[in-house]
Amino acid sequence: MYKPLDPLLHSELRLAVISMLINVEEVDFVYLKERTGATAGNLSIQIDKLNTAGYITIEKGYNGKRPRTTCRITTVGRKAFEAYIDALQSYIHPQG
Repeated sequence: MYKPLDPLLHSELRLAVISMLINVEEVDFVYLKERTGATAGNLSIQIDKLNTAGYITIEKGYNGKRPRTTCRITTVGRKAFEAYIDALQSYIHPQG
């Protein structure tokens, strides 16, 4: 049987963000924006949803006089990503 897919991670942009965060300590908002091609507004909304779900943390600060937003994956986010990949595997290799 197919396992349910986490609707929060099933969004292309949110999945891209989590995928980038899975193997690094932190990622800068500007880097995420450039790599995903998302608008600043859309990316901001999507990382806020991931933050609200506890999948990532967002830290706002400054790099000199320039504002800087940094994102980090949480343990909850890492487990959700692993569960999502496991669920995808059930579609690729269904049991039955």
